[in-house]
Amino acid sequence: MQRQYETVFIVTPVLSEAQMKEAVNKFVSFLTEHGAEIVHTENWGLRKLAYPIQKKTTGFYNLIEFKAEPSLVDKLETEYRRDERIIRFLTFKMDKHAIEYAQKKRMQKESAKKMED
Repeated sequence: MQRQYETVFIVTPVLSEAQMKEAVNKFVSFLTEHGAEIVHTENWGLRKLAYPIQKKTTGFYNLIEFKAEPSLVDKLETEYRRDERIIRFLTFKMDKHAIEYAQKKRMQKESAKKMED
C-alpha cells in the first residue's frame, strides 16, 4: 500500500548551484526509478543551520513530497547516508491532516504568484 511521505535533506554548501541541483535530481530520479510518485519538490535555498554540522554553518535545504511503498524509505535513507554531499536528512509519513495542510500551502503559494503576475 502506498503512503505519502515528505523528506527534507540538507546538501553541503560547498557545491555550486549546478552540483546541488544534480544532487537533488539524483534523489528524485532514485525515487521515480523505484516506483514512487513525486507529488511536490521545493528548493528552500541556502539557509543557516541551527548548529554547525561537519564544521559547516549553512546548507542547501530541499524538500520532496512523494507517494511510495514503506520499504522504499529505508532504501532512500541508505542512499542519503552513502552520499557525502548530504549532511542531514529527515523523512516522515504524512497523515491525512499533514497532506491537506501541504496542499493548502501549495495552493496559497500558487495564488500569491498569480496575484504578483
